[in-house]
Amino acid sequence: MHVPRSHPRLLLLIISTTALLTALFAAPLPVRADPFVLLATYDGVINPVSAEYLHDALASAQESGAQALIIRLNTPGGLDTSMRLIIKDITSATIPVVVYVSPSSGRAASAGVFITMAAHVAAMSPGTNIGAAHPVAMGGGEMDTAMKEKVENDSVAYIKSIAEQRGRNVAWAEDAVRKSVSVTEREALTLKIVDLVVEDMPALLKQLDGRTISLQSGPTVLHTADVAVREFPMGLRLELLKTLSDPNIAYLLMTIGTVGIMAELYNPGAILPGIVGAISLILAFYSLQSLPVNYAGVLLFLLGIVFLILEASVTSYGLLAIGGVISMLLGSVMLIKTDVEFLQISWSVILPVVALAAAFSLFIVGMGVSAMRRRPATGREEMVGLVGVVKTALTPQGQLAVHGELWEAICERPLQPGDRAEVIRVDGLRLYVKPLSKQTEA
Repeated sequence: MHVPRSHPRLLLLIISTTALLTALFAAPLPVRADPFVLLATYDGVINPVSAEYLHDALASAQESGAQALIIRLNTPGGLDTSMRLIIKDITSATIPVVVYVSPSSGRAASAGVFITMAAHVAAMSPGTNIGAAHPVAMGGGEMDTAMKEKVENDSVAYIKSIAEQRGRNVAWAEDAVRKSVSVTEREALTLKIVDLVVEDMPALLKQLDGRTISLQSGPTVLHTADVAVREFPMGLRLELLKTLSDPNIAYLLMTIGTVGIMAELYNPGAILPGIVGAISLILAFYSLQSLPVNYAGVLLFLLGIVFLILEASVTSYGLLAIGGVISMLLGSVMLIKTDVEFLQISWSVILPVVALAAAFSLFIVGMGVSAMRRRPATGREEMVGLVGVVKTALTPQGQLAVHGELWEAICERPLQPGDRAEVIRVDGLRLYVKPLSKQTEA
């Protein structure tokens, strides 16, 4: 393009316009994302699964620019180490974290008290309760007086520091640990344990709108009146690990695994019981590693299954079966050694599992023992005991028809065509027979 030298202003205008159009079309236009809050729902025991899930939820909320992370919580308590990891994430968060104890009839007990009080905003749904945070032994052993005092004092100091940081009721927080006190949602609001009591999520968002939250980076104001709520799913992997951490599931897996392995040993080549048993046992070991297991209970449980299996192969007139059931019941009761209710195995699980394990063991192993005692159906051994018809005179050698086949046969006594003879021995392709008496024949 030719531009006269007498028009420098025109040249400058063309260059500027071209650069502006290039910048507009080359650079993507900024997209204004709609404001939202991220919702993480957790219902269950506080354990490594919950710590990982809430950590991932907070990281996702911070990276995606959410207004806040809302944790909808319902928990009977759980492990101290996992609880402290969750609180560490909350206190270092760059966005507000709201803990909402929900639904109605839900609770924030034990470790849930610490987590709720550590939130920037603590809310509860009508019909919920909070408290009973006294520490208990989770490792299956009894703590002596000195150790109990140390653990209790440590928990009191921790919850008092959390309450002071969030401006909550320090005296009640101490009583929740030392005296295991518990209060309803209305009492919690009156005592300044929580900040809000709301019926549902829309009401919670409305109450949060305009609230100033103090973060480590400085104060921030929530704008949540009309924001969208995005769910943060737990994911298949964490859902599976959460299910496996249930003591009832661990107990069921151990039963299936043990019975499956024993059934495979008594029925070599069945394959399926062995595969199912091995997988179940490995999953059971994973589940039991985070539970206060009493190994005397494990041994009694396994001994009970062994007794049931022996009952199928040893004549004990029912004594082994009775001993097996009693041993399994005692082992089941002793398996998890703790006073914590949510870590104990339910009787509604124990009784059906013991009954089914006993029936399955007697049935499967009984079939295997019967098969081992049964006369072979193939090969040379199968011929012994069969009865054939003489086709040519056995004097002493001739031909015998067995199963529609002609065999060379030898008999010590002479037999005529049409006589019947029983096979007593097989030597290669030759049968040794004896005359079939009329009584036997009859």
